[in-house]
Amino acid sequence: MSNWEYAPAPESRDIANLKPAYRMFVDGKFVEGSGEPLKTVNPATEEVLAEVSTASPADVDTAVKAARRAHERVWGKMPGAERAKYIFRVARLIQERARELAVLESLDNGKPIKESRDVDVPTAAAHFFYHAGWADKLGYAGFGPDPRPLGVAGQVIPWNFPLLMAAWKIAPALACGNTVVLKPAETTPLTALVLAEICQQADLPPGVVNILPGAGDVGSELVNHAGIDKVAFTGSTEVGKLIQRSLAGTGKKLTLELGGKAANIVFDDAPLDQAVEGIVNGIFFNQGHVCCAGSRLLVQESIADELLEKLRHRVSTLRVGDSLDKNTDVGAINSRAQLEKIQELAAAGDAEGAQRWTSPCPVPEKGFFFAPTVFSDVQQSMRIAREEIFGPVLSVLTFRTPDEAVAKANNTPYGLSAGIWTEKGSRILWAAQRMRAGVVWANTFNRFDPTAPFGGYQESGFGREGGRAGLEAYLDV
Repeated sequence: MSNWEYAPAPESRDIANLKPAYRMFVDGKFVEGSGEPLKTVNPATEEVLAEVSTASPADVDTAVKAARRAHERVWGKMPGAERAKYIFRVARLIQERARELAVLESLDNGKPIKESRDVDVPTAAAHFFYHAGWADKLGYAGFGPDPRPLGVAGQVIPWNFPLLMAAWKIAPALACGNTVVLKPAETTPLTALVLAEICQQADLPPGVVNILPGAGDVGSELVNHAGIDKVAFTGSTEVGKLIQRSLAGTGKKLTLELGGKAANIVFDDAPLDQAVEGIVNGIFFNQGHVCCAGSRLLVQESIADELLEKLRHRVSTLRVGDSLDKNTDVGAINSRAQLEKIQELAAAGDAEGAQRWTSPCPVPEKGFFFAPTVFSDVQQSMRIAREEIFGPVLSVLTFRTPDEAVAKANNTPYGLSAGIWTEKGSRILWAAQRMRAGVVWANTFNRFDPTAPFGGYQESGFGREGGRAGLEAYLDV
């Protein structure tokens, strides 16, 4: 059995219905953008997938005006029960086209097909289903008897969960009666544009959802447009700070979900095998391209050696490679620029004296790949313990007492998420009350549900998305 290997189990790329060219979606139609076209690349093979037209400042203005008309004439006036029918229809169409969306997501993003298939696409549909249910019940959400929509929402999303982040943003906005102009990430625009096709299929009124591909200049033009009433941004802390500064004093409502450097704390009474699975999921899921990734592992000193031995053995079994192979556990890094950033920070870990262990797994020669890596003997002053790597790199620190664990966990400017592993419910509650993080998981990690609010603290942003609490960001209350 020690030499047993998985046979390749590739998903067919033909299912993605990949087109040679994609256009932006404005006022219910696909139109050519007047910006410089971009080429989107498969990070697993470095091949060009398609050419995508991008928006110019004039296109942004056209889209915002279309969204304003749709809000004032149709969507904002529509009874919630009627809006819900459209949103439910979008959710069902995502389910019907789930396999196509999953394959396209893995081609464009680099993530393993089993993650696109089992996490991204089902959760995207779930967000539309969940928020459709709220559309006619907003008066009972706790924000007053007659909450009103804000108007036009400008939304900018990242490249790590392209379809899911689009659903995460669009679904609550529509449920609350707002219209949307969304800019997908420059490197991963394709599934957002297929979501635009789904909006057409669902007969969503023109202008309710608009999709504008492009780079950071398009995002800047969108968030600073005078016709935008609400900005929602998910991405880096640096860009989030720029947005906050530029919107200060404008009266626009703003929510930011930014970077993270989450601590995953393992106490000496934790179920170690279960904890190892949670640690692996916490940092190697989606190649570590997760804002709330458990990138800092804090282990109680008495069990550190045993846990590290188990962890290294488990990580060595992860399969790195073809994103469309159903056996792949860790796919491709999204871009060459991101791969170089990961390599730079890993080299800094070496230079500062941390002990690097890299999985012996084979790594494809072509494409943007980085083998799962674990650094031990990490000190809090090291860059790998302070900076967000956003890749499959884990930093391991130790602690002796619960107070020390909490102090080290909170020793970061971020505060998006945290994990606690222990068999004692009292210790879970004690630690969770002291963690400065928006989300704290207990004996699990990376569990997401549209019914639960998600958001950050400190430099991880502010505002909540999902759940009843997430509706407030899209309501005039």
